[in-house]
Amino acid sequence: MGTATLAQTLAETIALHERANENPQPVLKAAAAIVEALGHGGKLLLFGNGGSAADAQHVAAEFVGRFQRERAAMAAIALTTDTSVLTSIGNDYAYDRVFVRQVEALGRPGDVAFGISTSGSSPNVVAALEAAGTLGLVTIALTGGDGGLVGRVAAIHVNVPSNATARVQEVHRTLLHVICDLVERAVVDEPVDLI
Repeated sequence: MGTATLAQTLAETIALHERANENPQPVLKAAAAIVEALGHGGKLLLFGNGGSAADAQHVAAEFVGRFQRERAAMAAIALTTDTSVLTSIGNDYAYDRVFVRQVEALGRPGDVAFGISTSGSSPNVVAALEAAGTLGLVTIALTGGDGGLVGRVAAIHVNVPSNATARVQEVHRTLLHVICDLVERAVVDEPVDLI
């Protein structure tokens, strides 16, 4: 039984990785937008809920620290990490506003707002992406399912077309690593085709 579960899980995630590779353009556009923002002194703001919050924090760490190459630190902030900010906004306003207020406080035109939502329907991610677009930030959504409203409000939409949360999160992690790799290569002047 355990062997069959392992085999089935791996087969499903491999198949979904292959589907995600059918349209590479959104991933390349996302990486290019981040390279552009960082190259002009901008920053990357990442946010999501639950497992997507963990992914936001993971990616911010890869940019500020390093992914695979020695290079200068890159400006990235996970809007999911300051519990005082999150709880005060959630308490004083509403949970739907926890990312919006941070985007309003920290975002500047030309920065990148990167919302992650496995369901594509997270109201606080939608609200933050809408606010970011209004403020002149480049908006990127990483979603599952059909992308939902999260995918529709973003300028760049990277979608993993599945409703299986665990499988979507597995592919999200891979795509986020690809974006980190592409950005890092571009920053250290390795040839990268992001068109």
